[in-house]
Amino acid sequence: MDERFSRRAFLGAAGASVATGLAGCAAAPSQGVDSRIDTDDGPLDTFAATEFRGGIQRQGVYPDATIPTDPEVEWTLRDINTGDHTAAKASPVEVPGGDVVVPGDNREIRRVTPEGEVVWTASVAETTRGIHGTPAVANGAVYIGAYDGALYAFDLETGEGYWRTKLGDAIGSSPGYHDGTVYIAVEYYDPSGAMFAVDAVTGEVEWEDQRVTNHPHSTCAIDREAGRLVVGSNDGYLYAWTYPDLEFEWKFETGDAIKGPIATHDGSALFGSWDETVYRVALEDGSEEWTFEPDDMVMSGPSIEAETGTAYVGTHDSRLYALDLADGSEQWNFDTGGSLIGCPTVTSEHVLVGSYDHSCYAVEKATGEEVWEVEGVGVVSSTPLVADGAVYFTDRASSEYLDGDGESDGTDSTPSGQSGGLYKVVSAGGN
Repeated sequence: MDERFSRRAFLGAAGASVATGLAGCAAAPSQGVDSRIDTDDGPLDTFAATEFRGGIQRQGVYPDATIPTDPEVEWTLRDINTGDHTAAKASPVEVPGGDVVVPGDNREIRRVTPEGEVVWTASVAETTRGIHGTPAVANGAVYIGAYDGALYAFDLETGEGYWRTKLGDAIGSSPGYHDGTVYIAVEYYDPSGAMFAVDAVTGEVEWEDQRVTNHPHSTCAIDREAGRLVVGSNDGYLYAWTYPDLEFEWKFETGDAIKGPIATHDGSALFGSWDETVYRVALEDGSEEWTFEPDDMVMSGPSIEAETGTAYVGTHDSRLYALDLADGSEQWNFDTGGSLIGCPTVTSEHVLVGSYDHSCYAVEKATGEEVWEVEGVGVVSSTPLVADGAVYFTDRASSEYLDGDGESDGTDSTPSGQSGGLYKVVSAGGN
């Protein structure tokens, strides 16, 4: 067995970032033990309070959540995503107390109240693509990676930086948290990449494996019952390690890049590939269990609803698919007007998904029939959040189409002449 991994600390160059907001401003300290997270209040969290797709298995299902019945946009916070990079962009997450934390490709991460007031704003180091991942929140800290190749920890209450650990050249994936450790895929310019395990308190590297190649943008999943950590990469392979021992086990080859997050359930991993296929693969040995072939590539990550035996996934062919979890057969599909590269969110009765046609959709999960559509000003590639009966999503509209006063320059790319933003959708009249 090829054992190209080590526990050495990859202590790269550290830098400072500035946090600004309505609550004041603070600087993110450089990496080091002096900037460790305070643990005097008790033991570390075993699981994150919130993270991308609801947990380390990335299933994206919220069985008790309900959505607005007569939707209207209550407020919009602008200048969230302004870059042109064609990728699924960071998604909002709810934090304890009901506020929302939302990152953007403008390098900023903000904590926002349900009323739309910004509590604090923090920034990562200078990088043209900012933040594409979605944060994990644990131990009173917000963990997020950025395209400067660093993993950050910010104080949830104040936005002040705890530590910054330089791991590689870019991070486009979302962190996973379990039992005091943060797990994240990291990219290098080579092109190559690595999986890292980082101490959640100090930011020090606990483990790394650099066999993952060609810019791993995929978000890892951890399946404790199956004893596996899995992640995809642009080299077309799904990689698997034992968990928690982190010994390499196998890799599964597809025909093109695996860019989306991996989801796990019942001893299997589900994911899409740019080879125009959705796969279910056994976590034990990496053997193929079934495939489904839509009409275009797949960047979206599947949602897995065990109760109904259904997987939901979006594709570049503009459709949201409901698949039988047992054999991958199609149950229904819903056609939007654009590519689906973000992940769907499953609630008690509905599936939410954003589209490149500038809209966020709600469909009945039993039939695939449209319930409502809410239009933004740019492409919707974030994963929708449902919190306290409201829906939050972000869209992307490039700032290059705005003049210095924030007005449209007359192009067609941003129809309303506004930059991308965070939207809160509620029922009209509070119903």
